[in-house]
Amino acid sequence: MKIEDAQKEMRLRYVGGFYGQLVSGILWLVSASLSEWDSPRAAITMLVLGGLFIFPITELLLRIAGARTSISKENTLRYLGMQVAFVLPLSMPLLIPVGLYRLTWFYPGMMILLGAHYLPFVFLYGMRMFIVLSALLTGAGIIIAMYLSNSFGIGAWYTGLVLLVFAVVGRIIAEREYRSAA
Repeated sequence: MKIEDAQKEMRLRYVGGFYGQLVSGILWLVSASLSEWDSPRAAITMLVLGGLFIFPITELLLRIAGARTSISKENTLRYLGMQVAFVLPLSMPLLIPVGLYRLTWFYPGMMILLGAHYLPFVFLYGMRMFIVLSALLTGAGIIIAMYLSNSFGIGAWYTGLVLLVFAVVGRIIAEREYRSAA
């Protein structure tokens, strides 16, 4: 299978990343809400533990929407998808000393890790929009840590909203491609 065909299959199967980013965006907004109306501990716990369920919930939503159940065996990018999925949780222990040093750096640190996590999606899906998403998350994480770290939840609100916007953008791109191929 050619790389372009493998990327197209990934884009169409995962609707340009729509469901994964939708679930992630909602999770970040719930965490942001908890940061405002409960506690930083509840907010962080929600984001970390909820993050474990992003892929299973994404798969459930895809199946409810009627998506094909799996990527073809010829598509070697499915292995890249698995590897990319593990980058974020394996790098999250870096946030422990960051949060212990300055709790308000938790979300900016997570934003930087998430932005780095999205960079390989450019190749996985063959979609340059993930460069922009990666830059917006990473850049905002740095800016919030440096200049706006007096607010604990601002990074969570920003990230949740950005993920929802890019979920819609990815869906529009994938649907246009699907309609033009049909």
